[in-house]
Order: sequence, then C-alpha cells, then structure tokens
Amino acid sequence: MYFNWNDSINFLTKLRPRRLWNAAKVYASYQVTKLSGKPVQWGYPVSVSFEPTTSCNLRCPECPSGLRAFTRPTGMLENSFFKQTIDELHKELLYLIFYFQGEPYLNPDFLKMVKYAHDKGIYTATSTNAHYLTDEKAKQTVESGLDRLIISIDGTSQDVYQQYRVGGKLDKVLEGARNIVKWKKELKSKTPFVFFQFLVVRHNEHQIEEVKRLAKEIGVDQVRFKTAQVYDYENDPNQLIPLNNKYSRYKKDPSGKMKVKSGLGNHCWKLWHANVITWDGLVVPCCFDKDATHQLGNLKMQSFKETWNNDNYKQFRRELLTSRKNIDICANCSEGLTVWED
Repeated sequence: MYFNWNDSINFLTKLRPRRLWNAAKVYASYQVTKLSGKPVQWGYPVSVSFEPTTSCNLRCPECPSGLRAFTRPTGMLENSFFKQTIDELHKELLYLIFYFQGEPYLNPDFLKMVKYAHDKGIYTATSTNAHYLTDEKAKQTVESGLDRLIISIDGTSQDVYQQYRVGGKLDKVLEGARNIVKWKKELKSKTPFVFFQFLVVRHNEHQIEEVKRLAKEIGVDQVRFKTAQVYDYENDPNQLIPLNNKYSRYKKDPSGKMKVKSGLGNHCWKLWHANVITWDGLVVPCCFDKDATHQLGNLKMQSFKETWNNDNYKQFRRELLTSRKNIDICANCSEGLTVWED
C-alpha cells in the first residue's frame, strides 16, 4: 500500500470524533456480518462517490461514457442537490470521490462543489484525463482545496496513448500536469496530492519504466499502475489483457479459460463502507454498476440516511451474502487486485 507523509498527515486532519465513531461502527457491523452470515449495518458510509457528469471528451473502448453506451439518462450534477446531500452527510463522511463516469471538469460547477466539501473538512479526490487543466483551471483546482488528483495517463507516446484514450492528446495531459505542479509551488500548497495512474494494457506495458521517468521529470508525487477491467475478458476482442500477469486481473484456469483472479467470497467491504451517487440522485452499490442497473434508492425522493437502511439495500446485502457470484456487477470485480507500486 502506498504511503506519503504529506498526504497521510492531511488525511488525518480530516478525522473528527464523530467520523471515527461512525467508521468504528461500520467496521464492526461488517465483521459481525461476516461472522453471522446475516446483514448487519451500523453507521453511515465512510466514503461516497459523487458523479459530476456522464459526459466525456474521450472515447475509451471499455468505458460506457466513452462509448456513449449508457441506457440511463445522462447529464450534469446540480450544485444545489450536491450541497443538500453533503449537508446531510458531512458529519460522518470522511472521504468524497468526485468521479464515477465522465470527465469531472466538464461540469462548470465542479470546483465549487470541491470547495464546498473542503470547507466541511472532508477529504476530496477526483480522477481526470487532464485535458481541461489549463493554467487558470489548474490554479483554481489548487485553490479549491482538492486533496487528491488522479491523472490518467496510459501511454508515454501519442501513438500508444491514443490506442486506449481514443481522441486524446498526450501533450494536453502533460501540460495539465505541469500546470498543477506549477501552481502548487506558486501557492505554496501541499495539496492536491497528484499521481499519474497508468492503466496497464497489452499495448502500453512496455512503457512502465518510461512513465516513471516522465513523472519524475514533471514533478508529480507518485505513479500508480492499475489493472484494466475488460468486459468480455474471455475473448478480449480489443486485446487489452497484458502479457505480464502481474498487471492482469484475469488468469487462465486449468482448461485454458480466462477467469477473474479474485475469489468471490460472499461478503464485500465496499457495500458496508461506501457507495455511489449518480448525477441525478440514484444510489448504486459501487463503481462497477456503471449503468446504474442496481438502483438502491433515489435521493430526489428519499434522504440518504433513509436510503442507506431501506428495504432495497437490505435485500441487496442479503443476496450478496448468499451468492455474490450470481450478481452481475460482482462477476468482473477486481476489489483488492489493483497493483500499486512505484
């Protein structure tokens, strides 16, 4: 697991007695659930993901947003709705992720929402393709108080980068990263903690060492390598699964058939401590439900705390404890399989 002193100390400053007590209750309820085999839920989420938008400027081949393949409505998160939800949750909430699908910086109110959460003492993070990190926007990002900025960079040359980040320009990504690093220095800010996230696929796995060198040259804080989710992993039509098994979330079974590496035990920590809220207020179990097919609640009709303990949530937790492998969004789950290394 990664450790960075500045980032870790910053995270610890977000702890409050009520948040610590909430986290303890959530963890205890999860352990009781695993031991008893019956769903017990105490407390409220420690972490929540909010979707700023479903829109994206790129067309990545394994992304519903990039493929324009959503069956659910698309749109932008409204600032007023976001504030209403944060006002309800902020006393328990420790970690807020501004990302689900889409490119967050396309929402014109994105940094206003970051600032609002920051002012509530919540640790904030987002993931971006960095095409909109102009000099002005980079300055505003640092000023917003954003704690963590993940920059997706899946190649160190344009020809390799664009194979997955279809429609993207590597020089824009590097320019955006340099802008952030510059403004952190000029504003004497320790945040955001910036890292390059390199999605390892077959066509870019030979550039792993090169991206480390590039990150050091620019001055970002870290590089992290992530395994790629492939929907049709048994056939891998886009030939994305890397040859280096270390960076693959799939492996061949004795018959030669591809399967997910992780064992699907009938439990899931994420369902107890986190969830996702779509731009239009739907509550879904986790980031693997990209098309929001498992709708556990609607915050336009019910408060978050009512939703967290409603019948839909209870039923989903029961199903997960009974037969997780039969839940479609769990079948391709890689929880615990992300490869983090320098």
